[in-house]
Amino acid sequence: MPLYRVFLLASILLLCSTEFARSQNHIARDVTAEQVFTRNCEGPLVDGRGRLFVVNLEQDGTIGLVKTENFTGKGKSAEKAVVERYATLPKGSIGNSLRMGKRGEIYIADFKGHNILVLDTCRKEIREYVRSERFNQPNDLCITSRGVLFASDPNWKDSTGKLWRIDPDSLGISGKTVLLDSAMGTTNGITCSPDETTLYVNESIQRRVWAYSLDAKGNVAQKRLFASFADFGLDGMKCDNAGNLYVTRYGKGVIAVFSPQGKLLREIPLKGKDCSNLTFGGKDGKTVYVTMQDRKCVEMFRVAIAGKQ
Repeated sequence: MPLYRVFLLASILLLCSTEFARSQNHIARDVTAEQVFTRNCEGPLVDGRGRLFVVNLEQDGTIGLVKTENFTGKGKSAEKAVVERYATLPKGSIGNSLRMGKRGEIYIADFKGHNILVLDTCRKEIREYVRSERFNQPNDLCITSRGVLFASDPNWKDSTGKLWRIDPDSLGISGKTVLLDSAMGTTNGITCSPDETTLYVNESIQRRVWAYSLDAKGNVAQKRLFASFADFGLDGMKCDNAGNLYVTRYGKGVIAVFSPQGKLLREIPLKGKDCSNLTFGGKDGKTVYVTMQDRKCVEMFRVAIAGKQ
């Protein structure tokens, strides 16, 4: 076969494979079976080993480990990942958000116990990291590369909320709370841009996403309205590596994707309606895992740009 024909055939095959890969993006598939988690299915986290953690497996106050090592979501419809209990929280605590620290520890927003716990993943020990009488009920967390935590803290009854920064002490044993904003609506989803210069916080009932300028010490300034919606609720958020913001639209069953400039790029439909949070994972960071509270399971879809938890 002449060389130009070989080149032409190779180009066609490459184009076809690329188009096929694109066609597989944004198609929601089940990772776990339905009814595996409770109605408080939340807090997806992928650690450095690629393990997926989700809170409230079978009963509230637990953390489940979803074994995704060999799960592709491309096989038979009956294919589901295995899920097992990884940890049980102290009595009276219910987790809502998980974030991983620099040493592999997992921080847990305990909305029932009104504190933030930390899980030592080596010893499987859970202890209190920070507690404040001024907390309403810590809901969602994000963490910077320096180990600074940010927490949304809604008061659902009054439709108000707070934004906290939690600075680690010199040994990383406990945290110090700093109130950043108390004049907010029902604060919920929270995340940082990949360069850690912007902090995003949304308000579920008011259906608004706010952006703050963020400095290296975790100080916020220049609060501005990033996006607003006319219907449905808002829950967890994450950014991909290009800075695009993924927002769960609770009740609508879609993930709204915004550019860093606030332009709505697309809405990714899910199988369920009550999507509560999401995280990036997979070997290439291009698999998005979404917790679904109505179906009490985890869904997934593929994207073209990787992200991180």
